[in-house]
Amino acid sequence: MQFELGDVVKLKKKHPCGSFEWEVLRVGADFRLKCLGCGRQIMIARSLVEKNVKEIKKPLDSK
Repeated sequence: MQFELGDVVKLKKKHPCGSFEWEVLRVGADFRLKCLGCGRQIMIARSLVEKNVKEIKKPLDSK
């Protein structure tokens, strides 16, 4: 899977606020994700993101 800044990823488990969707703010060995429901930001290992992602939505202005 190819992740880029600005992508919206849908994870298998929902955040306590009820949202499944997260915006990718940083890509590397760790990811920084921002919850689109409540705005909370988390750092999470790449392996956990790759294992738990259901869908990747690319921004409309990407090529």
